[in-house]
Amino acid sequence: MSLSEIIKNRRTIKKFKEENIDGEKVKQWLQTAAYAPNHKLTEPWEIVFIGAETRAALNHKLNFGNAPVLFAVLSHKGRNELEREENLAAVSCFVQNFMLLAWENGVGTFWSSAGASPKGKQVLQVPEDYDIVGVIAAGIPEEIKEAKERTAIDLKIKHLK
Repeated sequence: MSLSEIIKNRRTIKKFKEENIDGEKVKQWLQTAAYAPNHKLTEPWEIVFIGAETRAALNHKLNFGNAPVLFAVLSHKGRNELEREENLAAVSCFVQNFMLLAWENGVGTFWSSAGASPKGKQVLQVPEDYDIVGVIAAGIPEEIKEAKERTAIDLKIKHLK
């Protein structure tokens, strides 16, 4: 499958099979995802794997689709607002890299903002100097929905003189 096909075919998965995923493969995908662009090689991401007790405490309405793998991705706030924004962008690229690598290997993902609330930050024990970018659920998809139409890129392009 080409990178273009992976990007176009990747879907947010809301329901996963009970089948486990090899933890070493997940770590390999995370390691490869770390090649995301990041200003001055700050590598601002931190990964927090979420166990059963913490998952229950998050009390997600869909229980993250019963995904067998669940982790939070944090971003270091940095020294100032510009660095914070750069770090959030880099961590978002990191997450996208992970999701594409997982999809390439038949594993679906669901990027949730569940941990961003004050309660979520407390449950996930997010340090004060970190933002939570999301909670990522990963597993073998039970169902894959059709792609939704995207806006023609020409409608999103502006040229300046």
